[in-house]
Amino acid sequence: MLEYLYAFNDGLIKVLPLSAQGTETFFFMMAGMAVGFVVGILPGLGGATTLALMLPFIYHMEPVTAFAFLLGSNAVTATTGDITSVLFGVPGEGITAATIVDGHPMAKNGEAGRALGAALMSSLVGAVFGALILALAIPVVSPLVLSIGSAEFFMLALLGITFVASLSGDNVPKGLVAGGLGLVLAMVGLDPIESVPRFTLEPILGEDNSLFLWDGVALVSVTVGLFAIPEIIDLAVQGSTIARDAKPGKLGGVMEGVKDTFRHWKLVLRCSGIGAYIGLIPGMGGGPAQWLAYAHAVQSSPDKERFGKGAVEGVLGPGAANNSKEGGALIPTLAFGVPGSLSMAILLGAFIIQGIVPGPDLLNPAKHLTLTFSFVWIIVITNIITVAVCFLFLNQLAKITLVKGTYLIPFLLLLIYLGGFAVKNSFGDMMLVLLFGALGWLMVKSDWQRPPLLLGLVLGGIAENNLFIASRIYGASWLLHPGVLVIALITLTGMLYPALSAYFKRSRRPEDRPDAGQATFSVKEVPVPLANRLGRASFALFMLAVFAYVVYEAQFGFGAWEPRAALFPWVIGLPSLLLAIYIFIQESLRSTQKVKVEELSRQPQPEMDPMLARQRAVSIGGWIVGFFFAIWLLGFTAAAAVATFLYLKFGAKEKWPVAVGLTLVAWLFFYGLFDYGLQLPFPDGAIFDVVRIDIPAVRTIFLASG
Repeated sequence: MLEYLYAFNDGLIKVLPLSAQGTETFFFMMAGMAVGFVVGILPGLGGATTLALMLPFIYHMEPVTAFAFLLGSNAVTATTGDITSVLFGVPGEGITAATIVDGHPMAKNGEAGRALGAALMSSLVGAVFGALILALAIPVVSPLVLSIGSAEFFMLALLGITFVASLSGDNVPKGLVAGGLGLVLAMVGLDPIESVPRFTLEPILGEDNSLFLWDGVALVSVTVGLFAIPEIIDLAVQGSTIARDAKPGKLGGVMEGVKDTFRHWKLVLRCSGIGAYIGLIPGMGGGPAQWLAYAHAVQSSPDKERFGKGAVEGVLGPGAANNSKEGGALIPTLAFGVPGSLSMAILLGAFIIQGIVPGPDLLNPAKHLTLTFSFVWIIVITNIITVAVCFLFLNQLAKITLVKGTYLIPFLLLLIYLGGFAVKNSFGDMMLVLLFGALGWLMVKSDWQRPPLLLGLVLGGIAENNLFIASRIYGASWLLHPGVLVIALITLTGMLYPALSAYFKRSRRPEDRPDAGQATFSVKEVPVPLANRLGRASFALFMLAVFAYVVYEAQFGFGAWEPRAALFPWVIGLPSLLLAIYIFIQESLRSTQKVKVEELSRQPQPEMDPMLARQRAVSIGGWIVGFFFAIWLLGFTAAAAVATFLYLKFGAKEKWPVAVGLTLVAWLFFYGLFDYGLQLPFPDGAIFDVVRIDIPAVRTIFLASG
């Protein structure tokens, strides 16, 4: 035990500027943090991308210095990605998407500072918790990693989706079907068992174009489109600031969010534990950790209806889990060489570069145990510094939500498309952003929740792989495993809980209810306009058609000649199809809906003219598509200037000085940071390709004729 204590102490000394090596290590750790801070705020460029870009710089570094450089950037990315999620509804990376669900509504309610304070302080608590778990788990890591099997992995995936489906309020079937759609999206591409193309739409796209889908649907493209595009449409339709519901002269304070972290300390610690354990499980990563923590925050709250509308608990849970999972993910990476996440998989490349073999050597006091414990201190120190630096600027950052929306829209659109493009440097992913932006907007209008869909996409690959392994090893007997039965019981409880809770609440006498004397809302039935009924029924019919196609392909398409590739589509597609039929019938027959009416407080706000709202929605939809075509024709740097100017001058009808000034800022930002600074491989645009091809041809013709 003394050897572990000595190694723990030496690990701290080697990352602090108390010696020549410690000074060098601390300097490179700060440099990595600076890079991670920038990358974490920019949409689409996640921690894994940062690690991959910085691997070439560590060849001549000492091991502790190299990993301080890499882990410093990775830890910061996990924290700062929450900033764009809260302020703009655009995830810094895919794993920070859960923060959007309540963080961005808080920003729109004028509580951006509070949401950012809660996100950052809970992230710090989660990071310290994860580092502590890493330190304690190093001697006893094996039993934790091997505690659950493939069948339980599969059931845990379904459990997470079921819990998040509770966000759908009284209509849990909608949440389950949305989760099923996410699982279907995870099946797109080559199946993991037989490499059979599934749902790649060859008859529609053609064989050449369908090859793009063989790699699957990118999480970042789906996330950015699903959440960010509807927010931009809403911002344009309202014609106001992001914080349009803020009280005049008031912006939610950062310190209030810090206090929220300690008010809900039990929730923060529980979600930190969820994040650390999910990170411990190889392959799960940060996305499931955030969503399961969010689901737990919802399930453990006595007032679930606040979630999705600006509940601070919906920020605290994902914030804590997102950072605590880093410590957990390091455990299997260091102990077995089995990466706990994509970032950890790239980190294994750093071990190879440094000539270190993960496993017993990293746990051996005579070899690299000091290096292993230095990871604990790097995580703690980088997160403390990051949060301290962020707090210096959070109130200023939060004021962005008070800037006129038309000034922000062109910048947000450029960042959104950049986030999609950065996944694989492909225009195909930008088209996916558009597609899922339209889907997200329709889901909002049809009262479908988006988080279950995203979680289904995150967990789909994990669920399918473990279902196949469990079926191959145990046949159908895995259904009777004790762990499976326990998780199935919890899943069933999660599905039935909203209905049972509503039933028992209605059955109580008014004076016996816990909120008696405090209610300011009543519920009444109001007629549903015919246009809304038709719209909701049409979207339900679309979902029904999707799952009918899934079942058809599993039976008569690829499933006809490779049944193993059809197992997961059958398991997900058939129940989802039955639920979609039920929802379609329900939406078609529904003539009234329950709405909450304020009895005591504010005066009703005048509603926007529906015709004006529709015109603005169509207009901004055209500009969103127009920005895509501008980038495709001119390339990112030129389009940043041209599209921004055209929107500001002719779309938003701003004055010349404003349009020209913001256009110059947009061009300098994209050229200076992305093109010149980061040297991202932007394509030149289709129009320049045509010019390069045609000029030599014209010259040849001219010389021949002369």
